[in-house]
Amino acid sequence: MAAISCNLFIVLSIVCLSGFSFSEAEKGGFSVELIHRDSPKSPFYNPQETPYQRVTKAIGRSVNNINRFDPTHVSPNIAEADIISNAGEYLMDISIGTPPVEILAIADTGSDLVWTQCKPCSDCFEQDAPLFDPTRSSTYRDVSCTSSQCSSLDRTSCSPDTQKCEYSVSYGDRSFSNGNLAVETVTLGSTDGRPVALPRTVFGCGHNDGGSFDSKTSGIIGLGGGDVSLIRQMGSSIDGKFSYCLIPFGSETSNVSKLNFGSRAVVSGSGSVSTPLVAKEPSTFYFLTLESISVGGKAIPFEGSSFGSSEGNIIIDSGTTLTILPEQYASDLLAAISQSIEAEPVNDPQGFLDLCYEAKEDFRVPEVTVQFSGAEVKLRPSNLFIAVSESLVCCTFKGSQDIAIYGNLHQMDFLVGYDTQERTVSFKPTDCTNN
Repeated sequence: MAAISCNLFIVLSIVCLSGFSFSEAEKGGFSVELIHRDSPKSPFYNPQETPYQRVTKAIGRSVNNINRFDPTHVSPNIAEADIISNAGEYLMDISIGTPPVEILAIADTGSDLVWTQCKPCSDCFEQDAPLFDPTRSSTYRDVSCTSSQCSSLDRTSCSPDTQKCEYSVSYGDRSFSNGNLAVETVTLGSTDGRPVALPRTVFGCGHNDGGSFDSKTSGIIGLGGGDVSLIRQMGSSIDGKFSYCLIPFGSETSNVSKLNFGSRAVVSGSGSVSTPLVAKEPSTFYFLTLESISVGGKAIPFEGSSFGSSEGNIIIDSGTTLTILPEQYASDLLAAISQSIEAEPVNDPQGFLDLCYEAKEDFRVPEVTVQFSGAEVKLRPSNLFIAVSESLVCCTFKGSQDIAIYGNLHQMDFLVGYDTQERTVSFKPTDCTNN
């Protein structure tokens, strides 16, 4: 799901024993594992690929799915209209129902609804895991047409025969899901081994789904800012707080990235900075205000994007690999970076990236600082350039149309915290591998 694809592809380990309630978890907060789709713990992992091939594929997904964030393709009333269905960078393994049934889904910060394929399925995409059977869960309840849950989601309708609320979501690549809106117990696995149960979570029970979904997954976990997203439904129980710490790309160790909730999601202390989270439509996306980017201490003012010229002119997205900027601004920025590097640029043979160099031991990059409103974020060299082959490194800024997205390569080795009640996003330089 975009260039985020706006998505995390997350895997949350679920253990169906020794669980505890959400009210217990919220007292001390809790954390879950985030597993990149190309990491050894992911079912998409291909041990035959080199780290460079995985980087190139992630960049390719990012570039190919930028259109999902184009305001000319996104309707304010249908916040999920241009989500790309199978391009997220993290997977999420959760459990649904009582007793819990584990499902592996795309974790998507660019959509809201949590849904999975359910029995009976009149027309579903092929999936490796069994379909969820709502008749075998003691906590499953269909949502009525007159309920507030039904009206909180766009594109719902009322079944004339059953008076049940029916949903319909579609994506920019023509993938779709249709089914019943329901409430159910959703269980998240925490890093301390004690699963957290979230009762009466609104989700979609899909009976007619199709498109480019992969058989290794069985739905989508919406982590956006809309009313029915998992984050919003957890709401005051986590004080509106969540954070993540993304380990550097290609870190094939036993360490994994983490997604934190509640008190564990607080970002504070030395080095932490905060910027306002701007309320805009579509509410699914997380909008920030970018003021400038400086190269070697010289600021290049940002004049805006298709999201606006001032407040809320850029989206932050953990599912997008690169940081995407309007073409002219990206051109000026990359020129300034190039002028500060004592080497001759070379072409990216894949044609994805705009500024590349031969990888040499003496390769040095300038100091680059991203200035959000009220928050100065200094990028490390590993944020700014990434190795795409043994002999080539490329800059992680890219120009495309008039879009602005702050991607995950610039968020790696930062603790990034969202406070949806105080309306802030915070950054703190952190060694995420050892966090």
